Formats: sequence, C-alpha cells, structure tokens
Amino acid sequence: MTTEQKTAIEQEIEDLKSSLTGDMFQDMEARDRIHNLEMQLKGVKPVGSHFDCIGCGS
Repeated sequence: MTTEQKTAIEQEIEDLKSSLTGDMFQDMEARDRIHNLEMQLKGVKPVGSHFDCIGCGS
C-alpha cells in the first residue's frame, strides 16, 4: 500500500466518522465501511478481497 493510498483511506475514515449521527441504525453502513477500511490499513484484509473478515464474519 502506497502512502497516497493510506492517506486516502485515513481521510475516508475521518469523513465517515464525522458523518456519524449516534443512531445505531442510521450509522450501520458507515460503521461497516469504517471497519473494512481499518482492516485494510492494518493489513487484515487484502485490498479488493470479497472476503471481509473470516474471524468476525463482517
């Protein structure tokens, strides 16, 4: 992962976090996307993989 890709992912995470409302149901999609992006940053999930997370079932 390049520095530019990492920066773009981090920015998307920040944008998504700023859009959270506190309503669990409204925020569900954003929280799922944040989780998937954080897994990419940590190298848990290969970029472009259709398998999100075997361990947690996301």
